[in-house]
Amino acid sequence: MMSVWKELKKQWRVMDGIVIAGLIILSFVPYGIFAATQTAVSPDDQLVAVVTINGEEVERFVLSDKTPRKEVTYHPNKNQYNIVEVDGRRIRVKEDNSPDQIAVNTGWISKPGQTSICLPHRLVIEIQSENPDEDEVIITY
Repeated sequence: MMSVWKELKKQWRVMDGIVIAGLIILSFVPYGIFAATQTAVSPDDQLVAVVTINGEEVERFVLSDKTPRKEVTYHPNKNQYNIVEVDGRRIRVKEDNSPDQIAVNTGWISKPGQTSICLPHRLVIEIQSENPDEDEVIITY
């Protein structure tokens, strides 16, 4: 056991430590960006859930405390269905017949930037923040 440790110690270089430390620091950058965008959302902003199928917007739901509970069924293709449930300030895919049930297991989403995706059916639900006072710059690739 000691010989393995000694061998590793011989192969260790200062730059190895710097690279590893740099990678650890860089791994937290997405968290910082996401946290910064979440704090930029004002409580006065209106939340909208956008439902798209095959890249085309199908429906928008305004999410507020006054939004009544509602279930909508979508049929993206023959023999495919997704039941989307809206309840106040949150939305989810309640049921679908996809093999992995990833969108169903995602559960409720309620914050701007969150998405629920059913890839086999090409259904995407995304929460967006709409502030009528400001123009948003949306970049898509």
